[in-house]
Amino acid sequence: MGAMNVYYQVGLLEAVLVLLADVGKGIAAILLARWLDLSLTFQLLTGLAAVVGHAFPVFLKFRGGKGGATSLGILLFVMPKAVPFFVIAAVIALFVTRNPTFCYAIGFITIPFVAWLIYHHEHLIFFSIGLPLFVGIQYAPRVKEMRTKTAGNWRRIIKRSSLKERF
Repeated sequence: MGAMNVYYQVGLLEAVLVLLADVGKGIAAILLARWLDLSLTFQLLTGLAAVVGHAFPVFLKFRGGKGGATSLGILLFVMPKAVPFFVIAAVIALFVTRNPTFCYAIGFITIPFVAWLIYHHEHLIFFSIGLPLFVGIQYAPRVKEMRTKTAGNWRRIIKRSSLKERF
């Protein structure tokens, strides 16, 4: 499951549709909380619940996606001024590394700075740090697997020869 798996196994168009669905899941959680007129804290907790539900779905025996796209939807919807910073950082990282997973991880790094410098809100700062950390922890087994397959060659893990290269 997840947009990257669909990209590698099926194709780009289908992966974009899955990406939009996963991002939409995060946005829908925030919209529901706003519709219920919940505070920002509860909106963020609702978003966290969406990511946890994506990562550990009951109907898939608690083995789901990593939650990256859902987190992205939440963070960029709650802090729309972060969008250009995220996109610029992610595109530069994608151009340099050709590694989609790494590029959006780099994009996530910009969001806490936007929360701090533009929004000035503690909850947004901590949430924009904590949520990507949760997602990053989900990727730890995959990074360990890639490191084993490349004999510990970090350069090969991060920088790929093409977008389709996968270890």
